[in-house]
Order: sequence, then C-alpha cells, then structure tokens
Amino acid sequence: MLTYRAFDEIIDFITSIPKPEQVLEYKPSLAAQQRLEMLLEKKRNGHVSEEESHELEQYMMIEHLMRVAKKKAKKQGRE
Repeated sequence: MLTYRAFDEIIDFITSIPKPEQVLEYKPSLAAQQRLEMLLEKKRNGHVSEEESHELEQYMMIEHLMRVAKKKAKKQGRE
C-alpha cells in the first residue's frame, strides 16, 4: 500500500477550483518531487517494483495533465 499518492495532491488542487493564475503557479510539493526522484532513480538502476512503476506512470500522466492545464490557463489569461 502506498503511503503517498500523487493523485491525492492533484485532486486536492483541482477540487480547490483554482483560478488560471493559480494553475500557472502550481508546483508539486517537495514530498511529490522527492518521491518522483526516488522512483526515477530506482527505474534507472533497474530496481523498480511493478507497483512503483505504476506510480511512476501516474506521475507522468499528472505531468501531462498539468502541462495542458497550464497551456489553457495561459490562453485564458490573454483573452
């Protein structure tokens, strides 16, 4: 069982109904950044478990989601 889930953090952010400028300013927490770094290091060393690999995929999906959200927020700011 994972003690930290990337989705929990992003769901909390999304459900706060952020303004476009808050979306543009969003950065993952230090805990999320450290967890991602640890998972990437394990993957590079070939020691990542199936569960950790799935978690890493979730981080990549969240990263993509936030890039798209930031792009749209930036566009809204120009309108």
